[in-house]
Amino acid sequence: HSGLSLGTLQKLHSGTHLCPSTIQTLHSSQRDLQKPNNRLLPSPSELLSNSSLLLGYPVMIKASAGGGGKGMRIAWDDEETRDGFRFSSQEAASSFGDDRLLIEKFIDNPRHIEIQVLGDKHGNAVWLNERECSIQRRNQKVVEEAPSIFLDSKTRRAMGEQAVALAKAVKYSSAGTVEFLVDSKKNFYFLEMNTRLQVEHPVTECITGLDLVQEMIRVAKGYPLRHKQADIPINGWAVECRVYAEDPYKSFGLPSIGRLSQYQEPIHLPGVRVDSGIQPGSDISIYYDPMISKLITYGSDRTEALKRMEDALDNYIIRGVTHNIALLREVIINSRFIEGDINTKFLSDVYPDGFKGHKLTENERKQLLAIASSLFVAFQLRAQRFQEHETSRVPIIKPQMANWELSVKLHDEVHTVIASNSGPTFSVEVDGSKLNVTSTWNLASPLLSVNVDGIQRTIQCLSREAGGNMSIQFLGTVYQVHVLTKLAAELNKFMLEKVAEDTSSVLRSPMPGVVVAVSVKPGDMVAEGQEICVIEAMKMQNSMTAGKTGKVKSVHCKAGDTVGEGDLLVELE
Repeated sequence: HSGLSLGTLQKLHSGTHLCPSTIQTLHSSQRDLQKPNNRLLPSPSELLSNSSLLLGYPVMIKASAGGGGKGMRIAWDDEETRDGFRFSSQEAASSFGDDRLLIEKFIDNPRHIEIQVLGDKHGNAVWLNERECSIQRRNQKVVEEAPSIFLDSKTRRAMGEQAVALAKAVKYSSAGTVEFLVDSKKNFYFLEMNTRLQVEHPVTECITGLDLVQEMIRVAKGYPLRHKQADIPINGWAVECRVYAEDPYKSFGLPSIGRLSQYQEPIHLPGVRVDSGIQPGSDISIYYDPMISKLITYGSDRTEALKRMEDALDNYIIRGVTHNIALLREVIINSRFIEGDINTKFLSDVYPDGFKGHKLTENERKQLLAIASSLFVAFQLRAQRFQEHETSRVPIIKPQMANWELSVKLHDEVHTVIASNSGPTFSVEVDGSKLNVTSTWNLASPLLSVNVDGIQRTIQCLSREAGGNMSIQFLGTVYQVHVLTKLAAELNKFMLEKVAEDTSSVLRSPMPGVVVAVSVKPGDMVAEGQEICVIEAMKMQNSMTAGKTGKVKSVHCKAGDTVGEGDLLVELE
């Protein structure tokens, strides 16, 4: 990568490990293959097959000009290699204007740890410690931290020295990152070098105190580095979460588009930094990466940094688009993550059936029911008040209700709740337990700090309908709660429910995007799992497959069409 030959890398240090392959360069451009001096070259698919045989499966196919997980596929057999070549080359051309690919040996269950380097034009270079970037989905980082809980000082120094040796070998000047894969025995393997500033650079700035952008500008101007290796510290701990406009319940994050109707960053909290380029009213479109911001928290140790991240995620207000805050919050409170037992397959290992949101404990469930009931009564009480200059213009007879009998539905379970209030405190009886819920009850605020029996929670009431439906963000996850009075709940039994659509016979777009290709036409027979069409969303190509075996009844899209989430693509008989 980055113009470095295998021979150059091997000369750097005899102890350096390389991903076996660095690397077959695959020219997928047919123009190159048609040049007279290239007529004897094998086809791209032949190159891939030969390389795979040489390396052994699994292999990683990736864009040579790539980054951010774009144009990257893992292949475990010949068929996946062919599909990976097709999708990766198309994504590479779309994202980077360069469809050339690399193929390398894929190391199973590694940690992704990278070293930040800084070099000048006078032959000086230093390494600025490491960043742990193992929490990924689709080969794209989601949570990063510095330093790594896994590395010891010996391994850190060895990796840093190798990174600096690499930078000096190519006379690199500016900030850059040397990425490694690290196995369970702390053997590290060179992956690639990113000759630029990276998304996760703020965590390095937090623990070293260096402003990397300022240092880059100084180096570009020709100044020598101001710091020696001995001057680079590790002070405290920093964690970064990538906040995306994505639906985390679909493949850990399929893109979401829309306009940010409300947006407020949690920068009022201590130790919180937010790097973003959007504001209320900004549009998230299908044409760019779906990242909303980089949320960084800093603390004296890892425990404090993670607690501050938890609070920051609870206080982050994002309305108008679906976002991945629920997934981010679950990752940082997961016991495996807290213990440092992570690798690049963390998400698929922890959530083998996909991400389902936060699983409420018995106490948390009661807290949510009590909070929802208190909110319902608070809204009802507010609706009874009509004041102007402390005198009522219209005489209102206040109902004498000491207790509110409510029916609260959560996860298809109906609970009978009795609530009463005394000033700002509600006493709520739910499932045999009595909880006291206290708050300022500022119902116009998008954030609400609630105390439930001494436990402080920050919640967001995202929506409330006259029919009793409430959307409440609690512990990062949005829960649909249905609250009605006892009388309304009895009458609600007579309301007809909308019949759910049979989704096995239709294919709908799971995300907004552009149709790249359609592989079927009316009358075709398709098998379950067969590719129907390909949709590109935010530079990533996604293969849409048939949910069952059948005959194609109608096709509602063609190549080049822009589709929205839920749009009908194909119907089967």
